Amino acid sequence: MDPQRRASISANAFQLAERDEVQQLSGQTLQRETQAKDDLLRALCEGHLHAVFVDVDGRLCPDGPRPLLLLPGSFNPLHRGHCGLAEAASRRTGLTAVFELSVVNADKPSLTAEEVRSRLDAFADKSSLWLTRAPTFVEKAELFPGVVFVVGADTAERIVQPRFYGGSAAQLDRAMTKLRSRSCRFLVAGRVNKEDNFVDLSNLDIPEAYRDLFADLPADEFRVDLCSTQLREAR
Repeated sequence: MDPQRRASISANAFQLAERDEVQQLSGQTLQRETQAKDDLLRALCEGHLHAVFVDVDGRLCPDGPRPLLLLPGSFNPLHRGHCGLAEAASRRTGLTAVFELSVVNADKPSLTAEEVRSRLDAFADKSSLWLTRAPTFVEKAELFPGVVFVVGADTAERIVQPRFYGGSAAQLDRAMTKLRSRSCRFLVAGRVNKEDNFVDLSNLDIPEAYRDLFADLPADEFRVDLCSTQLREAR
């Protein structure tokens, strides 16, 4: 039997395909995946995409499963308080919590692609994540209608203050109306304020017209007195 036919039979016996071409190196596959990831991230940062889904294994996708429970933040850095809050919110609602990081901030410069990559490293093998260009909750609601936002008491307090809407009570009301029309709600966790007092939903002055949009996450289900600012200062 000639050598070529013998090689063909051996390949069939082991269910291998005969290939004359040089095997592709694993590094080439990795390079293509990295290039695709960079392309999606660049498109998001440049405004060509509104959102990108990051799977738990770090892969970036132009689309992903629509979240029903979303924990927005800057995650600079991601810490056990964020992770514990996500777990507590999931237990409370029976929904899977997903994190969300906006590359655009209403009060600060937009994140660069390099900054986003650095923050993504902390999520690897821990949780999936949505990257968006939605700095406000109204914009987030447009992307994810029907979602429950998980927020701290300090954020909940800002959400209903007219000064964050150009000082206009009418703009605040329009924002709350849009959130309600998108069937979005807020699950509020207690936080320690600057005066070292623990503040939860019961301590907040939420206007009666908007109280139905807010629900409490009790302290006996979640309380971690830790914040990203403290960790950054410690570093």
